[in-house]
Amino acid sequence: MLGAIGLDEIQESAYRALVAVGAAEVSDLAHRLVLPEPDTERALRRLEQHGLAAQSSARPGRWVAAPPGVALGALLTQQRHQLEQAELAAVLLAEEYRAESAEPDVHDLVEVVTGASAVSHRFHQLQLGATDEVCALVTGRPVAVSGMENEAEEQVATRGVSYRVVVERELLSMPHGITELSAALSRNEQCRVIDRVPTKLVIADRALAMVPLTGRGAEPTSLVVHSSGLLESLAGLFEAVWREAMPLRMSESGIPAEADTGPDVTDLEILSLLLAGLTDASVAKQLELGLRTVQRRVKGLMELTGVSTRLQLGWHAYERGWVARTPKER
Repeated sequence: MLGAIGLDEIQESAYRALVAVGAAEVSDLAHRLVLPEPDTERALRRLEQHGLAAQSSARPGRWVAAPPGVALGALLTQQRHQLEQAELAAVLLAEEYRAESAEPDVHDLVEVVTGASAVSHRFHQLQLGATDEVCALVTGRPVAVSGMENEAEEQVATRGVSYRVVVERELLSMPHGITELSAALSRNEQCRVIDRVPTKLVIADRALAMVPLTGRGAEPTSLVVHSSGLLESLAGLFEAVWREAMPLRMSESGIPAEADTGPDVTDLEILSLLLAGLTDASVAKQLELGLRTVQRRVKGLMELTGVSTRLQLGWHAYERGWVARTPKER
């Protein structure tokens, strides 16, 4: 609990014990802590350096605890000051980096990361640095990071960073797949499923991307891509796969299940009439439906296709063969 101010577990335990009794001999404190006296004395010396304990001037060999409100308050103030200085240094370094990389050389736009440990570390680091959104394509047979096994994901999601993830259908049949997808859905992450993703991919804030360069059997190697035309292409690839993938929902049994694979007959009729130029109210009247029903179904179709406008919905309806070029006669 006090590790943030530089104390290890033994030192923190020693300080807590000393606070509890106010003052104590090394031998008494060692007995309380169930530690050898040399270890206890070393902990007390460290506390003395932090201003948390002092030797009694009246009784040599006796140690006295400094008042927590004063001593800890001073340490916390010092830590805050150091953090502020570190934040300032980070801002200045970021500005210097941007100035130097205003027109970066081609070799500065990518990093090559080699080795399973290095790839896994960079994969987690990339997500921990995200502030807005993380997009990911997850294969059923990953190389360096197993499936959706990602200890950084939960930490990032709890900070309000949104996740959009497309997984291969094969992952649903794996022992860990259902558990991890259920956990992701419970964190309000958006998950979709598709037969096969073209590659494993993670994109953070559309500023950094990571994609593997090697397959199974070879030493894991990945490419970290910075802002560039290549990054935009990778973002476009993700969006294309996202549009084609089907949303996942949580079934009543708590098992992730694919959402309906497409619109029903009524949805198709609504789409056809809307594309023919009818208003929502006219469509509702024509099909003898409530206006809210029509609007709810249109919203559901937009969520299904992952679009934000009705114009995009119309385009996807044609691309997916949901509607013909001319509206069906009733």
